[in-house]
Amino acid sequence: MPVTVRIPSVMRNLTNGAETVQIQAATVDQMLANLEAAHPGLRAKLCDDQGKLRKFVNVFVGEEDIRFLDGQATTLKDGETVDIVPAIAGG
Repeated sequence: MPVTVRIPSVMRNLTNGAETVQIQAATVDQMLANLEAAHPGLRAKLCDDQGKLRKFVNVFVGEEDIRFLDGQATTLKDGETVDIVPAIAGG
């Protein structure tokens, strides 16, 4: 089932500048694996060595933060939009 993944601007160099990519995935974890297969280097920016999302990376399915759903096991439906939002520090 394809989902649309919105790529943050700081990571678009790994997607040849694409703002969104279509990925086949049934869960967020599978989406992350398939993102890496399609765009090598992306998962390392998003996940730690154990494959868990880095603390500064927020992922939303629709408008729901996956931290309040099933985390990386969150189910994805055909046609859904997934937003990857890295936290930005500054002041």
